[in-house]
Parts: sequence; C-alpha cells; structure tokens
Amino acid sequence: MRTRPTLSWTPDEGLPPGTTDLEPVVAALRTGGLLVLSGAGLSTESGIPDYRGEGGSLSRHTPMTYQDFTAGAQARRRYWARSHLGWRAFGRARPNAGHRAVAAFGRHGLVTGVITQNVDGLHQAAGSEDVVELHGSLARVVCLSCGASSPRRELARRLEEANADFAPVAAGINPDGDADLTDDQVGDFQVVPCADCGGILKPDVVFFGESVPPRRVEHCRRLVQEATGLLVLGSSLTVMSGLRFVREAAQAGKPVLIVNRDPTRGDRHALTRVALPLGEALTTVAARLEIPVAG
Repeated sequence: MRTRPTLSWTPDEGLPPGTTDLEPVVAALRTGGLLVLSGAGLSTESGIPDYRGEGGSLSRHTPMTYQDFTAGAQARRRYWARSHLGWRAFGRARPNAGHRAVAAFGRHGLVTGVITQNVDGLHQAAGSEDVVELHGSLARVVCLSCGASSPRRELARRLEEANADFAPVAAGINPDGDADLTDDQVGDFQVVPCADCGGILKPDVVFFGESVPPRRVEHCRRLVQEATGLLVLGSSLTVMSGLRFVREAAQAGKPVLIVNRDPTRGDRHALTRVALPLGEALTTVAARLEIPVAG
C-alpha cells in the first residue's frame, strides 16, 4: 500500500533533552555487534542538506512523490530537470568524518552492518561494507515498464546530449538529489525514455508516498534481530521506514542509541540521544576506542 508522505511530527513531551555524554555510545560499541541506522543528517557535513534540521530542505521544498511522478509528463520533466542538475552536485560530494568513523567501526568488528536511509552512496565510498540502501540509490535508474536497471551515469550522458544548452543555476540542492529550480528554468527540458523499451525511467529510489520493497524490509528486520543494539545516526525517524526498526529493537530489549542534534520521533525508545554534530561525535568515540579514522 502506498501512503502520502509524513513530513512532520510533534515531539513527545516530558522526555529528557539531548545530552553531550558519549559514554553510552562508547560502551555499546566496545561491546560490539551494533547495527547502524543512518539518515540525511550524517551527510550534511558532505554538503548535502538534510530534510528537517536547521535550514533543512523541507522548509523550502516539497519532495516529489511517487503518485505525482507517475501521474503526468510535466511532473517528470520537472523532476528530471532538477535531478539532472542535482546529480552533478551529488557526484562531487565526498564522505565526511562521520562516514569514515562508521567504516572504521566496521573494519574493527564493532558494527555488523549499516542500514541507510540515504541515497548518496557515501557510506560505501568511505569503505563501509554490508550496507543496505533502504531507500535505494541515485546511482541507478529503473524502467517502470520493463524493469531494466541501468547506471545513472549513462542516463546523465543521454540527458546531456538531449539538453545541450541546459545550464541553469540552482538555488539549492536537496537530500534526494533534487535541485531547486523554477518552472521557467525547467523550460522545455527533454526527458529521455528507456533505451530498451521506450518506457518511463525513474531513479532507483523510494519516493515519498512509495513503499520500501518487502524483501528489503524483511532483510533489515533480520539484521536488527541479529544485532546487539541499534545506533541511529542523523535521522529524525519521522518516516516509518526507519522508525519501525527502532521500535522493533526496543521491543526486543535491545539498546537504541541516537546521535542527532534535534529531537527524533524515536527518542522515547532510546537509551540516550546525543545532541552533537555527527562528525565531531563519531571521531571522539573512535578516539576513545583507540580506533584510527582515515582522513
């Protein structure tokens, strides 16, 4: 079942404020077996804004929904024009200290894997293995008619050829790779079809209003069951796709630790929420564990 996106929520009253004490995170990692669940806040230090933090993109931008994308050609033209421009910026993004720290924890056997809500591929670029891309990846494109999958770089080449004079200046870039453009800037941008069947191409990501594939959800549930606890990094947990794993870990008696500067929808299930910048917090944790983080 597809649902409309959840863009906001009301924080629970009566919960303690975030702390700056990293010791519970250090202790949990030292024990080992943690599973990481990451969100857009982990990539802000790489130049990719988050959705809901201070200055988050939702204050100026409503993400494309699956329903809108499939409803008409004009919506797809607007999406692909913005996404084509945004893809260039995504391609320049590099892993930050937070991504590198998570990869270091993995190399030292302290985390069993990563479930990421991000579509930017920065965990893998930092060296993390066993990464589940919960919401897919902007690096792939899928045809809605024949199901063919192809690299995004190939689509980028075809769009460049079809829109040789397209060079607007975006007002901003969003976590979904969508650049901020006016309708005038979009103009008559030419969308290209599937090279195999002529069908509609869509980035291989889960849009707002679209469901995560059931097999992927079940795989993530098994990872939660096998982990000793859940370490949430940079996610407000507003959408159920990530929140459900926090709830399941807590219901199983596993510790949930959150590092996020702002309150999250999962705070009442957490042992602690550390309100520090991700890069600073995770490199400090690594130093206390005497784990080197590659520069």
